[in-house]
Formats: sequence, C-alpha cells, structure tokens
Amino acid sequence: MRLWHTNLIPFLPKGQLLSQWRELNSIFVKEDKHILINYIYDYPKDDLYMYTEKIIEEMKNRGYKIRTVDKMERYFAELNEIKAVTPFKEHHNDEYLEICYYNLKEKYIRGQKDFDSTLFQNLESYFSEKKYDLDNIS
Repeated sequence: MRLWHTNLIPFLPKGQLLSQWRELNSIFVKEDKHILINYIYDYPKDDLYMYTEKIIEEMKNRGYKIRTVDKMERYFAELNEIKAVTPFKEHHNDEYLEICYYNLKEKYIRGQKDFDSTLFQNLESYFSEKKYDLDNIS
C-alpha cells in the first residue's frame, strides 16, 4: 500500500492510478494502517481530501469512470470547509519523490504491460528536470 508522490500522479500507469483509488476507498472504510501510509494520519483530513481530488481529476482526465464516491463522502462528511493545501507537504518531499520515481522505473524496466514508453519518457523528463533543479540550488 502506497500513496504515490502527489507530483507523480499524472505519470502513473493505469494499474497504479486505479490502485490508488482502491486504496483510498479502503482507507475511507477501514482507516487502514500500513507502514507506507501511516503518515497520513498525522495530517489534517484536508490533505487526504486534496490528494483524493487529484486522483479523481487524473482519472477523469484519462476518461476512467468513477462509479461511486459514497465512501469518500462519508469519510469527509465532517469537513465543513476544505482548505486548499499541498497534500502531505512534509512527507511528499524530494526524497519521497525519488523513492517513488525509482519504484515506477523498476516497474517499467520489468515490463509492466500498461506502462508505455511515452508515459515513462514523460516521467523521466519530469524527474530529470526536478533533479537538475535540486542539484543546481546554491
């Protein structure tokens, strides 16, 4: 179980993107505990809401149908006003970006069927630019 770095959502292969939606729905129902996601409970629910909205937006951009949002609506029902935040800002940092990038790169190298070369090249371009920017900070 993993929530991919927020900035990498547009580069997720179909399998990972759809898995994010399933994992989020599981969190909405059971408040799953797992070593890779426990940090989300240290943040206000606004962060998870904004992250969920990014997943939904990307799914819609790709033409994927979302059958129901009832679990999400129940989970966030007590939020009156959602603050527009960068989700999980302290955790979804440059180190986590790199971890997620290499995880996705391995999936591509190993031949994940729904990870086409164009999507991977876009991911590589994004990561290279980001890494270049970080390397050149003075």
